[in-house]
Amino acid sequence: MKFGKAAHLRRRREYLAVQDRGRRLFARELVVLALPNRCGRARLGITVSSKVANAVVRNRIKRWVREAFRARAGDWPAVDLVVIARSGADSVGLDGAREALASARRKLAADGGGAP
Repeated sequence: MKFGKAAHLRRRREYLAVQDRGRRLFARELVVLALPNRCGRARLGITVSSKVANAVVRNRIKRWVREAFRARAGDWPAVDLVVIARSGADSVGLDGAREALASARRKLAADGGGAP
């Protein structure tokens, strides 16, 4: 599945809505916030603070999360996701990002699909 513009959270207000009203799902060094949407598909936003690492490592973390999401985007319900990398996320790797998102997806499904 392609990770085009329709799969991104693109505006600040979209991020803020998920952060204010979304459900927090803690998965290792990544915090996943989920809020149901009306788009009919899952959308992703990623936040990696400069406190986590330098620019090269922050971009690497974002690539890992995007790839982990892209590979299984069809398995997610229609939710807006914001993934926040915490300190230590630079050691997660692609497999760790996949497992963190899979864990968050299981928690979300167990609780009914994303309602806060």
